[in-house]
Amino acid sequence: MAVGSSRAATELRSRESFRSAFESRDFRLYQSARLMVILGAEAQSVAVAWQVYQITHSALALGYTGLALFLPGLFFMLAAGHVADRYDRRKIILSCYGLQAACTAGLLWLSMDRVFMASGRVWPIYTVLVGIGLGRAFSGPAASAMLPSLVRKEHFVNAVTWGATVYQIANMAGPAVGGLLFTLPLTGILLRWNGASIVYGFTLVMLVGFLVLVGMIRARVERTEKKAFNVRTMLAGLEYVWRAKLLLGSISLDLFAVLLGGAVALLPIFATDILHAGPRGLGLLRAMPSVGALAVSLTMLVRPIKRRAGWTMLTCVGIYGAATVVFGLSRSMVLSLVALVVVGASDMVSVVIRSSVLQLATPPEMRGRVSAVNWLFIGASNEFGEFESGVTAHWWGAVRAVVVGGIGSLVVTASAGGLFPQLRRADALTADALMVADTELSEAEPVD
Repeated sequence: MAVGSSRAATELRSRESFRSAFESRDFRLYQSARLMVILGAEAQSVAVAWQVYQITHSALALGYTGLALFLPGLFFMLAAGHVADRYDRRKIILSCYGLQAACTAGLLWLSMDRVFMASGRVWPIYTVLVGIGLGRAFSGPAASAMLPSLVRKEHFVNAVTWGATVYQIANMAGPAVGGLLFTLPLTGILLRWNGASIVYGFTLVMLVGFLVLVGMIRARVERTEKKAFNVRTMLAGLEYVWRAKLLLGSISLDLFAVLLGGAVALLPIFATDILHAGPRGLGLLRAMPSVGALAVSLTMLVRPIKRRAGWTMLTCVGIYGAATVVFGLSRSMVLSLVALVVVGASDMVSVVIRSSVLQLATPPEMRGRVSAVNWLFIGASNEFGEFESGVTAHWWGAVRAVVVGGIGSLVVTASAGGLFPQLRRADALTADALMVADTELSEAEPVD
């Protein structure tokens, strides 16, 4: 009888742990808002990519969409980190997403302008994407730094995993919704619209919903940076990451692996010219990484990573590179979809570990600036990675660009294991365990 009671108590604690982050009202509001806004953003990315490729039929033009989103982060991200540590993070997020809503309205207007659509020009689209990139540059660090204030400390890893799960649900559904809306038959009032217009209108509605829900959040105020804005305080995040080798290793591993191995920017080419799948096929291809990521994130909610986090991250990034090579070589839609599922599944493990390390190993007053460094690296791996993919595809062709990039990711993974022993030693995802992994080897290093 005692054994049965003990087992029931264990199952109860497991269920409570599974949903512990959702005890917080603010966390529930924020994740609902994220679900909406990411769904809209991913649908919009499909429409932008398809529209640009249909206008230009150029891999390089697709790459420029990523560059337009990345450049604002490159120039303003460190300043954005200081802003996130100095001012109300919720108000920063609301302002930035208000800007993105205005930019989406601009894309909607352009898509309905028949003169523009017939002109063959794409630079107005790039201009609007720069505005979206600017909003992301300032909202990213603020949102990342605000997350620990939404939940209790002991629920933080669960909150990170749920956040990643919500992201992947929206990331999986968004491209499929975008591809479906893009190909809807137009009737009645919609005769004045086109596929891109419908998608941009949907995204605008999602952004408005996000603003309403985030406006309802009443997160507690953490200690913030009160020092004057200058170069030293702005660069403090970079200095902190450089000293904390565990942080540096986890962030740089993600940067170079995804920068080299990313194939998302080239999916319109694969969907059109290699797999002959059309817009709906493109939406399906875009959704598959999120299918894999969602499956893994749900698994980690039930069976969280408790030991050998560093080795797990290195192994999964290696799998990510190998699956990218398989996708590049595939000529079968089924095999391509499976390869993208594996890409997303392996990347999700890396995301949860890196995000947990980032927040648990950083003091509250530094989270904005350290998050800014992380967002700069993420932007470099994602948006700038799209530009890199477009350039290499322009030089070598899409298939060779993806295959060479996947091999590059494997090389980076092997190198990271040797360059960052702190990453290899990282064990449990707790603040104390991560500090031990980072300091033991750092203190043993010779001082110049």
